[in-house]
Amino acid sequence: MEKFDVVIIGSGPGGYVAAIRAGQLGLKTAIIEKDKELGGTCLNIGCIPSKALLTSSDHFSFAKTEAAKHGIVIENPRVDLPTMQKRKDKVVKTLTGGVRQLMKTNKVMVLEGMGTITAPGKVSVKSSGGETQEIETKNIVIATGSVPIELPFAKFDGQRIVSSTEALCFTEAPKKFLVIGAGAIGLELGSVWNRLGSEVTMLEFLPRIAVGFDLELSNLLQRALTAQGIKFHLETKVTGVKVENGHVIASAEKANEKLTFEADKVLVSVGRKPFSEGLGAEKVGVEFDERKRIKIDKHFRTNVEGIYAIGDVIAGPMLAHKAEDEGIACVEIIAGKFGHVNYDAIPGIIYTNPELAGVGITEDQAKEKGMEVRIGKFPFRANGRALANEDVEGLVKFIADAKTDKILGAHILQHAASELIAEPTSVIEFGGSSEDLGRTTHSHPTLSEAVKEAAMAVEKRALHIVNR
Repeated sequence: MEKFDVVIIGSGPGGYVAAIRAGQLGLKTAIIEKDKELGGTCLNIGCIPSKALLTSSDHFSFAKTEAAKHGIVIENPRVDLPTMQKRKDKVVKTLTGGVRQLMKTNKVMVLEGMGTITAPGKVSVKSSGGETQEIETKNIVIATGSVPIELPFAKFDGQRIVSSTEALCFTEAPKKFLVIGAGAIGLELGSVWNRLGSEVTMLEFLPRIAVGFDLELSNLLQRALTAQGIKFHLETKVTGVKVENGHVIASAEKANEKLTFEADKVLVSVGRKPFSEGLGAEKVGVEFDERKRIKIDKHFRTNVEGIYAIGDVIAGPMLAHKAEDEGIACVEIIAGKFGHVNYDAIPGIIYTNPELAGVGITEDQAKEKGMEVRIGKFPFRANGRALANEDVEGLVKFIADAKTDKILGAHILQHAASELIAEPTSVIEFGGSSEDLGRTTHSHPTLSEAVKEAAMAVEKRALHIVNR
């Protein structure tokens, strides 16, 4: 029986990054993956392919609606969807191949198959061919990620009622596309197919979209997406979904009114759940919470000696970058070093156009906690680079402690919000203030100047807009 220092179950961003760090630290490491390709949901059927389609569809939207403003004449642009999908697949293949090469570089053994914990320190790996091997290890890291949540009355059939996996692979844009759930996944995939010609309708149970993000900015995002052609029905409870004559019929209720929606395909995007069952963890005594998440302490240790967990299978936002940082910290702890994740400095992003990004607390959360804060805002319509780009939608918003000026939250709505959010995230990580950021020189002309101006606006010092 081969022996390892660390065995990681799952090769998504948390798992493979943990494996790389373990290799760097000189630990004899193995990683187990049930699928053919490494990279997990994120690289294969999630973050990466969705961003590839978002980029391609955004280019098409620009050609149709924006190019003429720049003096670029494109007559009758059309979509070659097979080529677009082929490009997406090439991006995925490049990255998954890169992960496999990183495993070799860092001397990590890759084991293909379903990993099952048979006892503390022992893992069984059953390959797709039915062969089983047992391995022994000092430490086990569970990094198995999450899967889409099904609705009991809308089971995935892969054809008409689909998850995000199938919605990334349509061979043609559905004429009518219904999306249940206006969170990040629903908004992103709704945007893709709206740009490519689908009539998109989104149904959301709550009175707002993008729950967890700043309300003011998420309302602005909804307004922008509505202008792009997406229809929203908020406070709408879906009660049934059925397929009739090749079409999907969804029944819903809103304010005691019964509604019916017909579509060619329906995406169910009401969240994800941990992929934590069937791993043998429960059989060896690992404790779970009421949502089937694995319980851990502040060092990612479960209640069973030598078994750790990271990523989507534990509490917290289901984000690839959170899982990565947890993987690094967990392995460093195993190696006897200091490992830590600052959960106050983990940004969340919705990759629509404009993008919505946020880190730290929102204004409403500050109010709920009774915190005394000051708010600074700056609109991109007052930013030179945004005007030059013909991309003025959105704003930057800071929440700072009223007494110490420490930045508690930052929120951005803009085409480049996913990149711009990195700066306030870094300042929050180091406990910086709005004044610290506002006194930092920013290149001109750049979109990042709007971040600086919003920080300055906390103390009513913004220069390029009238302070109120």
